[in-house]
Amino acid sequence: MKFRKLIPIIFSVLFLMSFGIPKNLEKKVDKEVKDVFEISTYTIVNVKVSSEINSRLPSEITKENFFQIKTEGSVLGYVYLDKAPSKTAQFDYLVIFDKDLKIARTKVLIYREEYGGEIGSRRWLSQFTGKSNKDSLDDIAAISGATISVRSMKNAMNDILKSVAILHNKKII
Repeated sequence: MKFRKLIPIIFSVLFLMSFGIPKNLEKKVDKEVKDVFEISTYTIVNVKVSSEINSRLPSEITKENFFQIKTEGSVLGYVYLDKAPSKTAQFDYLVIFDKDLKIARTKVLIYREEYGGEIGSRRWLSQFTGKSNKDSLDDIAAISGATISVRSMKNAMNDILKSVAILHNKKII
């Protein structure tokens, strides 16, 4: 009986491992996807983008950073993982899109600086929720002491929103 309860967890982890999500981020990504879509099991499929189209995208899409989320054969949304520069290092972040390509959640997964970690707060990141390519990010609030990280996150979000719109227009997603 206990094994049956573990099957969805094992299934999710196996899918996450087989598509190139870094091992240190697997659990965090799995938790966020389950929380956003209120599901216990799902599959992820990497999105394949030709090098020709990729060269035209503001954000590079690879089989290790952009995935389609499915359950019972229907598309729930997409997951995007990347790094953005902070003052002296980089931070890892996650963007979850709903099926309409609006941001459902953003999360800073790993922040490697002493200062500026406030960009990882759920309250600050919630400003991105509901945004799409049609929205401006000019209204995203600044954070004192995290100017570089805030600017970097806004630029990264702007780039992925534009990239997702291009992929949608090209009928790739």
